[in-house]
Amino acid sequence: MYMLRRPFAWEASYPPGVEWGAPLRKGTLNDLFTDCCARFADRPALSYGPVTASYSELASLVASAAAGLRKLGVGPDKPLALFLPNTAWHPVLFFAALKLGARLVHISPLDAEREVVHKLKDTGARILATTDVGAMAGAGQKLAAGLGAAGLIDSVIIGEDAFWRSGPHAARTPAGERIVSGASLLDAPLLPADAFPKVTPDTVALMQFTGGTTGLSKAALLTHGNLFAATEIYRAWNEPQGKIKPGKAKVLLVLPLFHIYALSAVLLSALQAGSEVVLHPRFDPDTVVTDIEQRKITFFPGVPTMWIAIANTPGIENRDLSSLDTLASGGAPCPVEVEQKIGKLTGLPLAGGWGMTETSPAGTSLPTHGEMRFGSIGVPLPGIYMDIVALDDPTRVLGVNEIGEIRIKGPNVIASYHNRAEENAKAFADGFLLTGDMGTMGPDGYFTIVDRKKDMIISGGFNVYPRHIEEAVYEHPAVGEVIVIGVPDSYRGEAAKVFVTLKPGAKEFTLEDLRAFLADKVAKYEQPAHLEFRAVLPKTAVGKLSKKELVAEERAKAAKG
Repeated sequence: MYMLRRPFAWEASYPPGVEWGAPLRKGTLNDLFTDCCARFADRPALSYGPVTASYSELASLVASAAAGLRKLGVGPDKPLALFLPNTAWHPVLFFAALKLGARLVHISPLDAEREVVHKLKDTGARILATTDVGAMAGAGQKLAAGLGAAGLIDSVIIGEDAFWRSGPHAARTPAGERIVSGASLLDAPLLPADAFPKVTPDTVALMQFTGGTTGLSKAALLTHGNLFAATEIYRAWNEPQGKIKPGKAKVLLVLPLFHIYALSAVLLSALQAGSEVVLHPRFDPDTVVTDIEQRKITFFPGVPTMWIAIANTPGIENRDLSSLDTLASGGAPCPVEVEQKIGKLTGLPLAGGWGMTETSPAGTSLPTHGEMRFGSIGVPLPGIYMDIVALDDPTRVLGVNEIGEIRIKGPNVIASYHNRAEENAKAFADGFLLTGDMGTMGPDGYFTIVDRKKDMIISGGFNVYPRHIEEAVYEHPAVGEVIVIGVPDSYRGEAAKVFVTLKPGAKEFTLEDLRAFLADKVAKYEQPAHLEFRAVLPKTAVGKLSKKELVAEERAKAAKG
């Protein structure tokens, strides 16, 4: 077993007051929810549409929902699948199921039916909650009929959006075969305290799917202890810096709650701190900027594509963003040019970082004191240990500035995947999780990601990292968004292909123009061999740029000859 030796290089880079060895409390998400609802009872907890619920009102809704879910059989042996966009039904049903000792299963509203079926079968979830808003209208009935007839599902809960927008007396979904009204769940008599099972930090709270780019996705088993530890880690980092002031912050949440970043780094951490969470059903840059102005939002976390959209919003230089005191970007590396532009617009650093579903997703953060390290993912957060290991031997630790695979350990890191013995054997070494991210650690403990291990291009014997090329292409004044992938090349084996969207009003340029622009920015062997313009680039459900669709297209082209 690899032994950790302190002091670590990154401790010297920590902001004043932050300590790597800060005590991290242990607990469950039920403890977290009970504590915040008691401490901040009269504070606004959740705003959705015209409704704002205080912490005590949110606790009452969760208690009622728990009673209704219990009648359906939700409990330690019966998971609840959440097939929900951003809606107030999410946190209510999430915490209600946890009170009953159940495992939650997140299913993206963008999942095809095949993927929904896979996730239900893999987790054993036979009760599913959805809603009737927007594109989800009718989805619940379709699933209840189709999957019910196939013997895959027992009940579909349809949470009425009108319950939050028009009040408890709004029309309810008619009960039907396997169909249950969400509002009607709240009518059940409250359960006595002794009706709830014992939940410990080792109890699995969430089966969160990840890693579906090369096949069917797998479920990371996130325990109560993992997720609770993540909120403690964020607290140990943020509180000494005065980033999130307990009981005072107003957080704008447009990130999808079925994603671990929004769930843990935003919702759970915000509730723990007694913040008001302003929940949006989807991301729209103008709506976000308007809400920041009118509702005096203090904290806005996003992903790079959101920050790109905000930075490119017409007239953004004249909008009032003065209420903001904290910004964050996660989910994927943010282009340096965008970080710099947001900094000029707001006067605030765009606090980037890195994490994974498997780390709940706490990992690293960029200190915002002193000089900003654009392009870096920052330093490991308190209680987390990271290093760089060789690709051919994940137990051999590499030296400063050597490129290898990042590995991580901490109380927030999962112990295993569900039903994936082979994956588990490959994913862990010496008690560390192997992240699949290629990177380096500098002498001061700052980590930099070079690329995903599976995205690396081997061109003419050279290792080419798409992210490095992407960063350089983003400097081109006409470029809006960019993705770089490897495509077959008869001479070099693989070569880089650049996919680009243009900024409004910008004109297309040639590959030769691009190569000339990149001449002093990338090595000759990194120069792209192909360029293609697109009106839009593919994105994941959380809004991250997605390469897998483009890779599939190029493979199909190559197969046709």
